[in-house]
Amino acid sequence: MSKAAVKVKKPVVKAKTAQKPAAKAAPKKTVAAAKPEVKKPVAPVKAVAPVKAAAPVKAPVKAAEPAPVVTRRADFKVGDHVVYPAHGVGQIVRIEEQEVAGLKLELFVITFEKDKMTLRVPTPKAKAIGMRKLSGVDTVQSAMQTLRGRARIKRTMWSRRAQEYEAKINSGDLISIAEVVRDLHRAGGQPEQSYSERQLYEAALSRMVREVAAVERIDEDAAMKRLESALTKTAAAAAAPAAAAAA
Repeated sequence: MSKAAVKVKKPVVKAKTAQKPAAKAAPKKTVAAAKPEVKKPVAPVKAVAPVKAAAPVKAPVKAAEPAPVVTRRADFKVGDHVVYPAHGVGQIVRIEEQEVAGLKLELFVITFEKDKMTLRVPTPKAKAIGMRKLSGVDTVQSAMQTLRGRARIKRTMWSRRAQEYEAKINSGDLISIAEVVRDLHRAGGQPEQSYSERQLYEAALSRMVREVAAVERIDEDAAMKRLESALTKTAAAAAAPAAAAAA
């Protein structure tokens, strides 16, 4: 063999790729069991006293002014006899004051002895409701003359006439009351009054007697005799023409 070295091909040995050692898994953390949370006791909250608002400064209180007095006495005074339409003759015993809605109202205190009743009438309204002084002597004479006249009875139903008679009685007018007495009076020999007629007649007669007695300053018995005398003459005068016609 020649010196030339026979090159022997050496097997190529592939270098093994060095494998990296596998990474070790991280050790698992053990989760500790959660400890129950212990709540600390909360200290009670102390109630805070409310702050008082400063008291408002009060304005000085003025002395209450006296309430104005509403008055209008219409010429009536204590001791006067007056006629109240719905009740007849009464007497003012005093004048007093009462406070109504901030106003001092003046009142007549009127007593009706016959009915044992007391009535209070505001002095400003006395005239408006028909309260009046006693009739004068001339008015009493006219009322007596009315009694001597002939009855004037309307030919209408009794219920209608009864309402008219009652309205006249409650009007307080002495002449109108005398008309009721005249129309409802029954003399001997005439038909008797019905119950309702008798009631109206006595009411009108009583009203008239009281006023005549107060005006003429006589007692009621004397006033009654005077009225009955006038009514008797009227009945006699009415009966005379009838007797003459019969003869």
